[in-house]
Amino acid sequence: MAELRRLFRYLLPYWKQMLVATLALVVSSLIVLALPWAISLLVDSVFGAGDAQLLNWIAAGLLALFVVQSLFLFVQTYWLAFVGQRVVADLRQQLHWHLLELPLRFFDNRRVGEMVSRVTNDVTTVQATLTDLPTSLLRQIITFVGGIALMIVMNWQLTLFILALIPPLILIGMFFGRRLERLSTLVQDRLADSTTVLEETLSGIRVIKSFGSEAFEQMRFRDRIELTFRTAMERTRIRAVFIPLITFLSFGAVTAVLWYGGRQVLAGVITPGELVAFLIYMILVAGPLGEFAGLYSQLREALGASRRMFEIMDTPAEVLVDPLLPLLPAVNGEVRFVDVSFGYDGGAPVLTRINLTAQPGEVIALVGPSGVGKTTLANLIPRFYDPTSGRIEIDGVDINSVSLSSLRAQIGLVPQDTFLFGGTIHENIAYGLDGVDEAAVIHAAEAAYAHDFIVALPKGYDTLVGERGVKLSTGQRQRIAIARALLKDPRILILDEATSALDTESERWVQAALDRLMQGRTSFVIAHRLTTVQRADRIVVLQGGQIEEEGRHADLLAQVGLYQRLWSLQFGVGEAEENAWTPLLA
Repeated sequence: MAELRRLFRYLLPYWKQMLVATLALVVSSLIVLALPWAISLLVDSVFGAGDAQLLNWIAAGLLALFVVQSLFLFVQTYWLAFVGQRVVADLRQQLHWHLLELPLRFFDNRRVGEMVSRVTNDVTTVQATLTDLPTSLLRQIITFVGGIALMIVMNWQLTLFILALIPPLILIGMFFGRRLERLSTLVQDRLADSTTVLEETLSGIRVIKSFGSEAFEQMRFRDRIELTFRTAMERTRIRAVFIPLITFLSFGAVTAVLWYGGRQVLAGVITPGELVAFLIYMILVAGPLGEFAGLYSQLREALGASRRMFEIMDTPAEVLVDPLLPLLPAVNGEVRFVDVSFGYDGGAPVLTRINLTAQPGEVIALVGPSGVGKTTLANLIPRFYDPTSGRIEIDGVDINSVSLSSLRAQIGLVPQDTFLFGGTIHENIAYGLDGVDEAAVIHAAEAAYAHDFIVALPKGYDTLVGERGVKLSTGQRQRIAIARALLKDPRILILDEATSALDTESERWVQAALDRLMQGRTSFVIAHRLTTVQRADRIVVLQGGQIEEEGRHADLLAQVGLYQRLWSLQFGVGEAEENAWTPLLA
């Protein structure tokens, strides 16, 4: 019930529309109940007495009723569709917004396709429950209660036949409903798996084609789809037993009433018209009995989908703007790590007691073997993750004591895998900034050495870059990302392997753009290629989650330490030196 109440809260903003649809439904349902009564008059008064004039009046009255019913059905259908689509839109927007607010650690162990499935498939499943189920339930209740009441008035003995079916129908609905809920949740999980594989296939299509692994990917997707199919068919088999069983019990009562009522007509207890009306009421009542069971199974399915949906909504979000926290004022750029340690989700420590201070405008290079925590260290500055112990200060202010949005507004990031949105070059450079004019975008592109290749494109700054910037080269994408960072004008800059995937020509252009970007900014440069960090003010060498060495390039080369061995490994070494490096990689 708690989950149901939570679901139906989404209808509250549209209660007026739901009220109109409900009133229209009540009127149209009551008109349906008038039909058997009219047929009773038709059989007994018209056909029995041969009154043609009465036949005309009854036909005209029925036609008028059906016109009125059609109008009310239109009102009901339109407003139910409006509310249903509006609720779906609200749910998807809320889920999307909450996903954007979730911390990065939420996405570390989840796949994109699974999240897409929850925002699309699960919300669609819930929609029918929010709009169709309440109105369908009301319609069936009106039909059932009204039909039973009229039957009792006509002949209470016959009514007992249908009422005797209610307890077994309820038990059967509960028995099958639990199994349908479990299987429906499992179907959604299987569908999310297949959606994830599809998303990975489309995102990695170039890798797939380069390895000639189309058949493998097809088989992988086929396996997921077949598993979904088998689970869905198991659910279908239960439904295939459930619905016919309910229908059999319902119409079995109709047969019994036909036999018993026929005997009463022969005995003169009721008229033929009353028996015909009673049989029609029986059919009307039998429908809701079967529909109640179907609605119950639909409800159980929706509850399974809603749990998956609420799992996302119940995950605590990052508070980007906390009214209780002050804004971080414009900073000079001093960044200080004080006894900082960090581990992912309670695992082994990735960083241990890091003490490091970057002065305003200083370029700090973070180097070391893979997996030593370079990127993790940089990710702590914009609070993508929070230290497990210790603190980080900017200009002496603990970053946990200020609004998260104001902190990130003063930090720029240029990652190794540059992500461009599928819009225009102008939109990508101006991303996240409101009211940026064309001149500012062009100035940023010129500073990033991107203007010349942009204007050479067919539509210049209005050129669509394609999915993830696929229409541009890696170097061009990096320079657009640098222009984006320049336009943001952050005081603190993080460059994560920004030139590692470039050829020599592209690297020259990108490095020149990076030099401009870093001027006057406190910069943290993460690099495996040591040629890119020689001019850093300070090089911090990490090993085992701790700072192993620290100093300028020339000073570190003069020492017989980790940095000197790493440099030798990259620029030609003998076998002995390679063997000396092996333990470091381990």
